[in-house]
Parts: sequence; C-alpha cells; structure tokens
Amino acid sequence: MSNNPHPQNLADWLMLLGDRELPILRQTARRLEKARQQIDRVTGRDITDIVLQDPLLAVRVVALIQSFGSKHLRSEITNIASAVMMLGVEPFFRAFENPLTIESVLGQQPQALLGMLQVVLRTQRASRYAYEWAFARHDMSVDEVALAALLHDLAEILLWCFAPDLAIEIRARLHADRNLRSASAQQEVLGFTLAELQISLCHAWHLPALLTTLMDDRKAQLPRVQNVRLAVDLARHSVDGWGDAAIPDDLEAIQALLKINRETLLARLQLPPELLPLPARGEPGAATPRGQRSG
Repeated sequence: MSNNPHPQNLADWLMLLGDRELPILRQTARRLEKARQQIDRVTGRDITDIVLQDPLLAVRVVALIQSFGSKHLRSEITNIASAVMMLGVEPFFRAFENPLTIESVLGQQPQALLGMLQVVLRTQRASRYAYEWAFARHDMSVDEVALAALLHDLAEILLWCFAPDLAIEIRARLHADRNLRSASAQQEVLGFTLAELQISLCHAWHLPALLTTLMDDRKAQLPRVQNVRLAVDLARHSVDGWGDAAIPDDLEAIQALLKINRETLLARLQLPPELLPLPARGEPGAATPRGQRSG
C-alpha cells in the first residue's frame, strides 16, 4: 500500500479505486487455475460457481461484461451465469489471467487481511440468505438478488484492501461505543458513508441499473431491495453469534417479507429454539423476542 495520504473526499476515492486493479481471493485464483488446467471439461456453470464465492471477482466480471456487451445487447446482463455465457470459457480465462490476490496486497498486514476476510465471509452468507428468500418468494430472478447481496458491502471490502488503517479506526470506534451507528462512524472517519461510496462506485463502473437499485438501501420499500437488505443485516448482526440485540427485529422483518411464522423461519435458518418469542408478562400468547436485551 502506498504511503501517500488518503483521498480527502468521495470524488478522490472514486478516482483512486478506478485506477487500481481489484484483487481477488487467493483461493479463487487457485480454483481458477485448476479450472484452466481442465479447460476442455470446464462448463460455464463451473466458472459461475467460482465467481459467486468472491465479491471482488464478481464485480469485475459484471463491469467487464457491461463494457463488452453494451455493443451487442439490447438489455443489461445482471447475473454472473449470463455474463460468463456471453464471454465464453476461453475468453473468460484470458480476461482474468494471473490475477492480483488480496493476500499479496495485505500479506504484511494480518489484521487488515483478517478484517477483510471477515467481511467477505459475511457477504457470502448474505448472498445465500438472499437467494433462499428470493426463491421462497418466487422472485423472477433469484440470481440477481443473490448477486446484489454479495456485492452490497463491496465498498467496505475495498476500504480494508486499500486503506485498512481507516477500516480499523471505524471498527475501533464502533467497539468503543456500542450505541454508535456504523454510518455515523464512517462519516466521522471518511467524511462520507460507505453506502454513498458503494452507489458512487456502481455508477462509476457502469454497473447495471437494476443491480445498483437492489443495493440501494434508500429504496428498501421495494420487496426485492428489502430482500437484499434483510439478508445483509442478518449476516452482519450474526457475525459474532446470535446474541445481537438487533436480531429479533431482523427476524420479525424477514417473517413479514416471507409471510411465515417464527418457528418456520428458525427452521429454515437452522437456528436454535432459544430465539423463539416468549409471551409477554400479563399477555398470554403475546410475542416478545427472548434475545431482545440491551448491552
């Protein structure tokens, strides 16, 4: 990482990130190389499965196909399977040959590497939730919803990659003050929120408008956006276990989205019955989340 001062505003950050090659996970690079060695037997589905485990590779594929496909297609490509099919197997491998890895970028900064990997694991979990709930809702394209959840926190991943000291500072402030909201900590440290950076990057990289909308929490009144947002929230709140005070509210919102009861939702999430609501005192049958405590 450069010793130059960090950018001072959102426009400068966009310029910085626009000039950088986005690294991918070392595990992803290894899987791609293994697939390349078996190129005669590799299918588009095989490649898609690899890409969808790595948000940084996924966004690179989406951005690439937008620039490539805009001359040939009447509509935007909004899922990885279609993007891989449009590129073709051999051109895909040529486009992502000898990729830079996150581990090489952060190899001398173990704390930053761990922080970044934790966010990636969170996005993978969010993507799985989003896919399952979109499928349950009979969404017209579950792959779009799952991809939006995978990419939703891309700006945070990039901050860990290219300015880990700032990511560590934000995390420290949140740990020091449990009442501090993430957006407030980001505003204090960066001068803007990561959600603002996220949407700005979507526009700068010409990502499909539909995907950008699905990642825009300001449009959470739309059921598909709400699907993404709730998956991201539950993945974030459960990252250290299921005791976070926000989880009961998450579960109630998910129940409303899927139109199911708490028992069914917990069964789908494979969660313990301790998270079932208990009757409120003096109101037999009334629901009060057991896990809803302060502190």
